Amino acid sequence: MNQIKWPLLAFAIAAALCMMGIGVAIAERSIIGIIGAIVLLIFVMGFGFKTKKNMREKGLL
Repeated sequence: MNQIKWPLLAFAIAAALCMMGIGVAIAERSIIGIIGAIVLLIFVMGFGFKTKKNMREKGLL
């Protein structure tokens, strides 16, 4: 039976929220908000991929 990988789920939800933030910032016509959400999205996704790689190397996936 597959177990839920909670850290990876949290990163996926955070990335989805960042994508929604980009949409909200576009609707509000906020350049700072758009750039901030994009930078945060890149950070969250990068950290999520790094975490997944570490989990794979430790045999947790």
